[in-house]
Amino acid sequence: MDLGVGEIGMLLILAVLMFGPEKIPPLARKAAKVIHFLRGIANDATSQLRSELGPEYANLSITDLNPKTFIAKHLLGDLQEDLNEIKEDLGSIKKDFEAEGKDLTEIEKAIKNTDDAMATASRAAATAGNYWTAAPFDAEAT
Repeated sequence: MDLGVGEIGMLLILAVLMFGPEKIPPLARKAAKVIHFLRGIANDATSQLRSELGPEYANLSITDLNPKTFIAKHLLGDLQEDLNEIKEDLGSIKKDFEAEGKDLTEIEKAIKNTDDAMATASRAAATAGNYWTAAPFDAEAT
């Protein structure tokens, strides 16, 4: 949760409007006590979980309980490092292919522009070379 200066300021103004300036300090103390109490509960639960799971899970954190990270950390072990290296290599190959694709797109555009220019030139040459049919025929002129 990212709170910037603007958000904190708005919360303070809202608190002053809702509770009044005389009630804000006791409410802030109560909120701090509740947060401290909840953090204590979370830390106790984490330490109890670590102690019950045993020494192989001594470096366990709450985020490791996500099934994906739990499997990656404890079952894959050293394979995860190899998989990460392969993933990085594939990422660099993907970037290379994307760069080549951009180059090929530019080449394709250049070829299309050249084809269009050649078609325009050949139409102009065909029209210029066929000057007999370009003149209108007037039967009464003779």
